[in-house]
Amino acid sequence: MFARPFIDSMDFAINGKELCGEIPIVTLSRLSDMLANSAGTLSYRVRGSQRDDRHSLEIVLQGTCNLRCQRCLGEFSYPLELTAHLRLLPADKLEQMDADDEDAIEATSQLDVLALIEDEVLLALPFAPKHPQEACSAPLKDLQQSANPFSVLAVLKK
Repeated sequence: MFARPFIDSMDFAINGKELCGEIPIVTLSRLSDMLANSAGTLSYRVRGSQRDDRHSLEIVLQGTCNLRCQRCLGEFSYPLELTAHLRLLPADKLEQMDADDEDAIEATSQLDVLALIEDEVLLALPFAPKHPQEACSAPLKDLQQSANPFSVLAVLKK
């Protein structure tokens, strides 16, 4: 069984702690609608840091997600490599931040690391994933290249 890691985010940052591991993609339930299948794992590293009066978490993720191409509906592997820096702030200061400021999350004593990682993966995946155009095998590719729309009907009639 896979235990969900929880951390005290401020203590984690103040003491410069680090947490590493691998997550089976199937355990990230909110991703299921975006994936072609839930096979594989993601490697993660969460590192806390403190510089002056600023506490932050660095999240590094690596792995491969199996997405569905929106052109041909075929499955393809999407390499995921991301590094995110999140500032830790109390709830009242978080509400005062502008949307254009740096990325920040609320500092809590029970931060769910898997939920945080899942949020970062959801933000990193493309909205409409597609193969590169030359690698895509869209079924209507030959029909779309025809200049005369009636020639398409002639092909379909046969």
